[in-house]
This record gives sequence, structure tokens and C-alpha cells, in this order.
Amino acid sequence: MTRTYRNYVDGEWRDSTTGETFDTTNPAAPGEVVATYPAAGDEDAEAAIRAADEAADEWAATPGPERGAILRRAAANLADRKEELTALLTAEEGKTHAEAGGEVQRAIDIFYYFAEQARDLAGERKAASGPDTNLYTREEPIGVAALITPWNYPIAIPAWKLAPALATGTTAVMKPASVAPGPALALFEALDEAGLPDGVANVVTASGSTGAYMTEHEAVDAVSFTGSTVVGEQVYETAVEHGKRAQCEMGGKNPTVVSDTADPAEAAEIVAAGAFGVTGQACTACSRAVVHEDVHDEFVDELVAAAEGIEIGPGDEYDMGPQVTESELEGTLDYIDVAANEGAELVAGGGQPAGDRFGDGYYVEPTVFTGVERDFRIAQEEVFGPVVAVIEVSDFDEAVDVANDSDYGLSASIVTDDHTEANRFVEDVEAGVAKVNDKTTGLELHVPFGGVKDSSTETWREQGATGMDFYTITQTVYDSF
Repeated sequence: MTRTYRNYVDGEWRDSTTGETFDTTNPAAPGEVVATYPAAGDEDAEAAIRAADEAADEWAATPGPERGAILRRAAANLADRKEELTALLTAEEGKTHAEAGGEVQRAIDIFYYFAEQARDLAGERKAASGPDTNLYTREEPIGVAALITPWNYPIAIPAWKLAPALATGTTAVMKPASVAPGPALALFEALDEAGLPDGVANVVTASGSTGAYMTEHEAVDAVSFTGSTVVGEQVYETAVEHGKRAQCEMGGKNPTVVSDTADPAEAAEIVAAGAFGVTGQACTACSRAVVHEDVHDEFVDELVAAAEGIEIGPGDEYDMGPQVTESELEGTLDYIDVAANEGAELVAGGGQPAGDRFGDGYYVEPTVFTGVERDFRIAQEEVFGPVVAVIEVSDFDEAVDVANDSDYGLSASIVTDDHTEANRFVEDVEAGVAKVNDKTTGLELHVPFGGVKDSSTETWREQGATGMDFYTITQTVYDSF
């Protein structure tokens, strides 16, 4: 049975003032409607922002341990619904059951983590120059935050924006991507059941134009965005123009360097996991394998075998699910055509799988290209699908040069048995996240995350205790007596 959702504004579940709705469908079976949502407009966003603004002072005055207790109860509520939310995420976004379950668990863990962090947000005491002054800092909430989240991690990313905001005493208005908003709304259901005061957190399901309205609104003090670089740059420029604090995490063209000391089979396993996991629909997905000529051929054989060994199908049964929408699928297929026309050699995948289980689903095969030159579009532009370009190099210096030859700088990894080489890579690679003998995807929740270059506005990091900095302003106190 199709579920019907409402917006959550000022502690109430409300229909949109527009009276309009939209449906989400299952990417594995596009004729199957998953849920119906209100198509919110600016009037709905206005009500949500005003509610957050009116609740801001009281929430800021709420003791940190009390705010943390609400987050902890919300985490427990999410845990009780883990299987239900895993099924919803798979149905709306297309992830496999294992991937969706891992993401739901991450959201639960994030809420528990920031529940504890709320206890420790007390500033620091410093030594004063004189004996009669007590010198210390206080962390004050910034006010109202607008949170704009993407569809590819529809519960984890909303959680890692919303939980730290609430932990600091900041109120929030969220606009999740309309492709898969259900998991994000589950966070608000959990918070509502946990006793969150009215107006502290609000969510509206709407088009991108409503996100723009939120970004410009006079009562919004900070804007946090995750999504494409094109949109993120627009969001940042608008927010800054209107005097707001802003953070934007955007696209990636993430490399894995395969050293001549690497085991080709191990390297191929790492690259395949980073490139084909979550159907390649991650900003941190491995899109380029930069491989030393001495191990190139064996690595390619292993990577092709890994790609061809992936079973594709509906996410509740198979290794790799569909792409999220028809337009995302078409974009990936277009890039596959571009790569072939540029002269790259297709050695695995490259098409849509045939068979009864695929139906009209948005499936594409895990794809590997070799003979890729560093200036090919397939080596420079974000694909956002399960496609990896293999670039052959002659030595370590060339490998790092190729890895850095991108407008993006989000995540990068190296597979090597040489510790000195690993250290040099970490020092020289232009990326916000650097990994050794690991895939480019996968993040710990208690350390900072963010990119450089066109992957990020390079303003504030997300996740970990550092993730709360964006939502606070430091006050320095000189207490003389």
C-alpha cells in the first residue's frame, strides 16, 4: 500500500498549501509508486522558517544534556524501525538491502554520537594575562539553519546535518531531494516521537526553487548544502550575497592510484568496491584508476572479472541495484558513448542488462574503460554511475600528477606496499580525504569530512565534533572581579 506523507512544520504534520502532490517510484520497477508527498511552495517554506525562528531562543536556552536526551530517544526510535526504513530506502533510492541497512544504521549512530556531543559543548577556559580575570569561551547557536540534502544518501546526509544542528541549539528547516525524501522524513517522525519542542526542526518536500527561497530568506542564518557542483556554487553565491554562513559539499572525480608494489587482485577488489558500490552513485565513488604500467594488464584482468561477477537486480536480492532515475541512467549511458567516441576501449559492461528480472528498471552494467587519456571527458567529468576509467602511468610522480589533474578534490586513495610512497601520496594528493589501501568510499562519522577545489566551498567541515562548528558562534568572555 502506498504511503502518503505530510510536511512537518511547527510540530504538526501538514498538507501543502499548494494542494499539489508528487509520487516517488521504485527505480527497479518504475511503474510501482512508493509514496506520495506534498509539493510544498514558498508559503510552506515561509511557515517552516518562521516556526524555526520563533523556536530559536527557547531551544538555544535548553541545556545541552536535555537536547542530547531528545536526540538519544530519536536514535532509539530509528533503531526500532530499522528494517522498515531499510526497505523504504531500497524502494525509493534503489540501494541493495545491505547498503540501505548500513545507511540507516549510520543515521542511528550519528544521532547517538551527537546526543553525547551535546553534553560537551561548553567552550574552553584560557589563562588570562592578569590574576583577576576569568577568561573563557562560550559556543552559542547560530540561529536558524536551512539544510538542503541530496537523494543518494537520503537518510545519512540529512542525519549528519540535522543532528549536529540540534545538538548545538540551532533550529532547522530541511528540504530533502524530491527523488527519495521518505527516509529523511523518518528522522522528523523519530524526533517528534522523542518529544522535540514545536518548531525546532521542520521539513518540507518541494522543488529546487523552494530551496532557493530558503537560501535567501532573511530569518535564515546558515545554509548547508550537499549536491552537484553546479547547484552548490549557486547556493553558496546566493547565501553569501544575503549575508549568511554557508557550507557546500559537492561533486568528485575520485582517483585510486595502483602502485607497482600493489597486489593487482587486491587493488582490483578495492577499486571495484569504490566504483560499483551503491551503483556508483556517491560523490566519493572511485571514477579513475591510475595504474602503474608494470601491473596494469593484470589489474585490468582482475577488475574486469570483478565487474562481470557482480549480480545486478532489485536491491533486496542482488549485489548492485538500479540507478535512481531514468535521467541518471541516461546520463551514465551518454558518458559511456562519449568515452567510446574519445577512443577509450570498453573492456567490461557498457550496456543495459537484459532479462525478465530487469523489467523497465534503470539498470546499467558495471563498466570499465582502458586506454583512457587524462584529458578525456571520462577522466575529467563526474559520471555518477558505475563507470571507472583506467589510466596507465609509468611511475609514482606521474600517478600523483594525474590524480591531481582534476577540478575536483574530494576523496583519493592509493594501493601500495611501500609505506614511504603512501606517506608521499597523503602529502601530495589534492583531496579532502586521503586513504591508503582502502576504497575511496566509506566515512567514519566521528572525523571531519569535506573536499577541496570544486568539491567544496572549503568553508566548514561536516561530521565529527568539528561538524558542530558550522552551527555555532564563539563568544569570548572576560570575567574580572
